[in-house]
Amino acid sequence: MIKQIVAIALVLGLFVSCEKVVEPVHKIQVSFSEDVGSTTLDGRLLLMLSSDDSDEPRFQINDGLNTQLIFGMNVENWAKDSVLTFDETVFGYPYESLKDVPPGEYNVQALLNVYETFNLSTGHTVKLPMDNGEGQKWQKSPGNLYSKPFKIRVASNGFENVSVELDQVIPPIEEPEDTKWIKHVKVKSEKLSEFWGRDVFLGAHVLLPKGFEEHPEAKYPLMVFHGHFPSDFGGFRTTPPDPKMKPEYSERFSIEGYNIIEQQEAYDFYKRWNEPDFPRFIIIEIQHPTPYYDDSYAVNSASQGPYGDAITYELIPEIEKKFRGMGEGWSRFLYGGSTGGWEALAVQVKYPNEYNGCFAACPDPIDFRAYTLTNIYEDDNAYYYPSAHKKLEVPSHRNYLGQIQSTLRQGNHLELVLGDKSRSGQQWDIWEATYSPQGKDGYPVRIWDKKTGEIDHEVAEYWKENFDLRHILERDWDKLGDNLKGKIHIYCGDMDNYYLNNAVYLMEDFLESTTDPYYEGEVKYGDRDEHCWNGDPNQPNAITRLRYNSMYVPKIMERIEASAPQGADLTSWRYK
Repeated sequence: MIKQIVAIALVLGLFVSCEKVVEPVHKIQVSFSEDVGSTTLDGRLLLMLSSDDSDEPRFQINDGLNTQLIFGMNVENWAKDSVLTFDETVFGYPYESLKDVPPGEYNVQALLNVYETFNLSTGHTVKLPMDNGEGQKWQKSPGNLYSKPFKIRVASNGFENVSVELDQVIPPIEEPEDTKWIKHVKVKSEKLSEFWGRDVFLGAHVLLPKGFEEHPEAKYPLMVFHGHFPSDFGGFRTTPPDPKMKPEYSERFSIEGYNIIEQQEAYDFYKRWNEPDFPRFIIIEIQHPTPYYDDSYAVNSASQGPYGDAITYELIPEIEKKFRGMGEGWSRFLYGGSTGGWEALAVQVKYPNEYNGCFAACPDPIDFRAYTLTNIYEDDNAYYYPSAHKKLEVPSHRNYLGQIQSTLRQGNHLELVLGDKSRSGQQWDIWEATYSPQGKDGYPVRIWDKKTGEIDHEVAEYWKENFDLRHILERDWDKLGDNLKGKIHIYCGDMDNYYLNNAVYLMEDFLESTTDPYYEGEVKYGDRDEHCWNGDPNQPNAITRLRYNSMYVPKIMERIEASAPQGADLTSWRYK
């Protein structure tokens, strides 16, 4: 009996050893049609999978809990007859590899974010995605190639024989037309054109005051609204809300019909703009996208060039000349929220005599000891809290109850999929493109390893000396103080979604310690308010974010009355 059992076992073992082992396969091939491109292409090729049928996969990639799947690779000199393969070695988000994709049915789509070649004045040659009028949104940038989504089935052993062809091109965007109230300006910047090795233009949407044509003798103060790329002047509407518009729910604010509220607020601003006692100003929203982001952060930087000088010394004087601005520092004011909040404060600090006050709401980190939740000078790793035995990730986004939606590692890994060398067009990469020194390859030097989070403290010191606004103010207060007294106003919710209030606390500590002179501004916090609280304790974020263009006017008028030089024109623009 024992001999029979052994014999059977040997036979079975022989049978199993001869059975073919099927390895899982995870491959998707991508090509592009000659109908959409006849030359070789450079760029970032993105492959997306979505289990959500509500929209195309390209519009479902984000840093939140409802994100879908994306994988990315660089392509250079990609020819129309060449096929590229996504396999399990290609880095992805939120799954790092195609082999980690759970079984199920998915919509698949590919997109090429096209890169152009720039020969910089620094001697470097770089390949970057040029903005094409969309504000650096890879999903809808004109000229990018993409495929129509279709269904595939992912089995337990993966998938194969999946081919995707890019046969669609995102069309150009029409530029807005001038109206009685809103004019559109484009100025070629000689400073930026020299840096980038090609013509570079700055743009602005200009809101004219009531009576501009009827009062040719008037010259006007200038309000500069900083923020993300504006397709047109926002928040201004000459008619009541469209009665046929279908109400839309705002998930961010938990409000039904928020689109109607937005139109009503825009119409209400138009009515306030025309009130007899409303001061007559010029307001501008600037277009200054770069190949790294939807705007330049309005300062000079090593990898993006002299945007600060170009805006302050080329664009703004041209606008003031064309639309009868005062053209003097005492008559210019800066405001904005989030990115625009940082820009308003940074521009005021970098150009203290050229502007007469900044109103910075929920600014991006203004003290890098609180670079959101990371101290770039003392921490060794941005992604994990220090611990000998417990691996705990640093969060990056919360709601007002403190509930977490994402972490620094996850957000940075998404950016790494969208583009290496700070080319994702997203938040962490633009901070790097703005604050970092330029590397030997012409791209910004990383503040930390994008995969591991390990911080480069040498780069952090460069950031500190050049862009840490609290450090710069503290270091140079003896030189800057007299020119900044009364000009700094900062507002932030104490439950800011991105923890931006932490840096504001540190900035406030310094500002309140100032003497000879005391800063004479204000720092205020909204109790339990999220991003982007901007200083009104009586209204929720959902409303105050729609009132930027009028809410700081009383404070600006106080500033003008207190600081205008003797003989300044305080009357020609105060007509009814």
